[in-house]
Amino acid sequence: MEHLLQALLLGLVQGLTEFLPVSSSAHLRLVGLFFSDPGAAAEFDPGATFTAITQLGTELAVVIYFWRDITRIVSRWFAGMTGKIPRTDPDVRMGWLVIIGTVPIVLVGYLAQEYIRTVFRSLWIVAIVLIVFGVLLGLADRLGKKTERFEDMRYGHGIAVGVAQVLALFPGVSRSGATTTTALALGYTRPAAARFSFLLAVPAVFGSGLYELVQSFSDPGPYSLGETLAATVVAFVVGFVVIAFFMNYISRRSFAPFVAYRIVLGVVLLVLLGTGVVVA
Repeated sequence: MEHLLQALLLGLVQGLTEFLPVSSSAHLRLVGLFFSDPGAAAEFDPGATFTAITQLGTELAVVIYFWRDITRIVSRWFAGMTGKIPRTDPDVRMGWLVIIGTVPIVLVGYLAQEYIRTVFRSLWIVAIVLIVFGVLLGLADRLGKKTERFEDMRYGHGIAVGVAQVLALFPGVSRSGATTTTALALGYTRPAAARFSFLLAVPAVFGSGLYELVQSFSDPGPYSLGETLAATVVAFVVGFVVIAFFMNYISRRSFAPFVAYRIVLGVVLLVLLGTGVVVA
């Protein structure tokens, strides 16, 4: 029962943080510290498998929330490939942008599996990238022109955002944070940047989550498959609510609160690591 409650709490954290630019994987890593045995705080880690599978729940929330966008883009992309509509159609181009933008993280994610599960999860790295990418998000949000629309996304820009998505392999960076920061820096509006960020994540996260789901049958990590799936359901429900909130919020306000939160959290973590309160 204790493990189930832990998994459900982590599912709640996943749903709350997946779509905010604060890094859900970092928060799962940090919350996991509270479940450790005394004197061995950093030895417990929910693991890359748990993180990837629970992200299936939050990505399902994306699919449902953006269902009209996704079905329109997919249907028109196929229509463009069969010559029924021009290949210059914005939705056809968007389909290609999502496909091409997904390639970098698929390649790096596959080739860097060993590092993703070990080195990349160091708490020192988590603390540093929380701060660094918080500052970068703040600069992009403040200095970006915010004139480009979602429909105007160009291939070069889509590829740049896709490359930025690779940084999500580092807990603390944040998938939405890295891709949104890049899109903002390229001049897109806040809603356009977030919208493309969410859509771009769908194939990568589903691919990663399904792969980890298969792997979990032989190596489930600290939680059983049933506990992980229960956490995934919680992540889906909470994630859907957070998407609706976030899309409404950024249409009227800046990313400043998230920037401040990242920096404060990163500094606190560095202090805890430096004083030995938390062991990396």
